[in-house]
Amino acid sequence: MSAITESLLSIVVPLYNEQDNVVLLTQKIHESLKGYNYQIVYIDDFSSDQTRKVVKDMDDPEVHLIELKKNYGQSLALAAGIDYAQGEYLITMDGDLQNDPSDIPTMLEHALSGEYDVVTGIRQKRKDSLVKKIPSKIANFLVRRVTKLDIKDNGCALKVFTKDIAKGLNLYGEMHRFITLLAHLEGAQIKQVPVKHHARHAGVSKYGLERVFKVVADMMLLLFIRKYFQRPIHLFGIFGVLLIILGVFINIYLLIVKLGFGEDIGSRPLLIFGMMFILGGIQLFTIGIVMELLIRTYYESQQKRPYRIKNISIGDGKTA
Repeated sequence: MSAITESLLSIVVPLYNEQDNVVLLTQKIHESLKGYNYQIVYIDDFSSDQTRKVVKDMDDPEVHLIELKKNYGQSLALAAGIDYAQGEYLITMDGDLQNDPSDIPTMLEHALSGEYDVVTGIRQKRKDSLVKKIPSKIANFLVRRVTKLDIKDNGCALKVFTKDIAKGLNLYGEMHRFITLLAHLEGAQIKQVPVKHHARHAGVSKYGLERVFKVVADMMLLLFIRKYFQRPIHLFGIFGVLLIILGVFINIYLLIVKLGFGEDIGSRPLLIFGMMFILGGIQLFTIGIVMELLIRTYYESQQKRPYRIKNISIGDGKTA
């Protein structure tokens, strides 16, 4: 039996078109957290079905509903919930009933020990299609190799955070997939525990293969932040020097060909195209990083959040 704490818990759940899941999910959370002091923070990411109405109709005093003004994506929806949450411990999970709330007490016990700042799940006997599992395994492998952080399942949404770590996370893009890594970069001690995983109860998955490319791009950004944020010249300078050396050798070669053998070097477009592709790729990557840093500076320096809340209601529909 897990120890029960008097501290307030905040269960943060982004919702998008989960009208057929949210009532049963709420019931399961209540059943799993009997004896605990908790609030359920649902963030409706501008659902196109009746999700908002279903949540309000439950008239549950433990349920807080945050309605976003447009569809921002899971990362920003999660950020809105974390910013609003008032608990000493924050629990994140998906709204599709694939995560099991009955795993929360066991995970919470590790957090309450004081040894860990983040407790993250490892999905056992994962009930997903190969379209989801194969890219996930590749992404987990790449993250482990690139970051040297041995997290077996970065994609598991069921996690327990201490308040100070959760509030210090800045989620953009598809960064919710690397939230454990972000916490690690903030100095968090992390514990991994096996958790149950179920097939989706109702509705359709929002996961597509196009997200793989977004995940790879975000992982490259995280690698840059982790290794070169305070010394970008060590990355871009080395590339620049290598390209200059390469260019010098190419020009020397062409000079020898021109002066020594009298060959025409002005009709060799392949060399020009090759150099254009290399330089263009470096420029695009650099512009992407610079833009990302500018966006972070814009929001954080002015204490702005990259989302807008339409309304917050508690239980009986009263505005918070």
